[in-house]
Amino acid sequence: MNIPFLGNWRKKRGPAQGVAVFSDSESDHEGVAELLSECELLRSQAHQAGIELDDTVASLEALDQLLPRWRDDEESLPWLGNDAGLYLGTVIVRTVPGALWEVWPNGRPVVRLVSGREIDVVVSGHAWAASGVPELSQLYAEVAET
Repeated sequence: MNIPFLGNWRKKRGPAQGVAVFSDSESDHEGVAELLSECELLRSQAHQAGIELDDTVASLEALDQLLPRWRDDEESLPWLGNDAGLYLGTVIVRTVPGALWEVWPNGRPVVRLVSGREIDVVVSGHAWAASGVPELSQLYAEVAET
């Protein structure tokens, strides 16, 4: 997933060694977190099903219970997968102490834990959207344990 605004951000601040890491400024992290948390298609689907995406583990559990009607729409499936991954990442960043968004040089957003482990939440979101496995709440539980 390529995020166009990041090219401008990198021009101003320059890339880090190996991985494009946002500066340690809290406002930078908050700004990126805000942009990545939009997830419009997923939020729309959830709203239609009566689910409030409030950045909690309970909302991940509710998403796991949705009937996957989107799987019949090959055009929206990749977008929904991106959104599901970004939403999973949003919940992790907002609830797991020390978790932060990072963006690799290729533009892919990942979540980095205090341990240094990087979680490619977008890949997980695509798997969830396509097959429902693994469940978003299960992935969160695995990440929160470490």
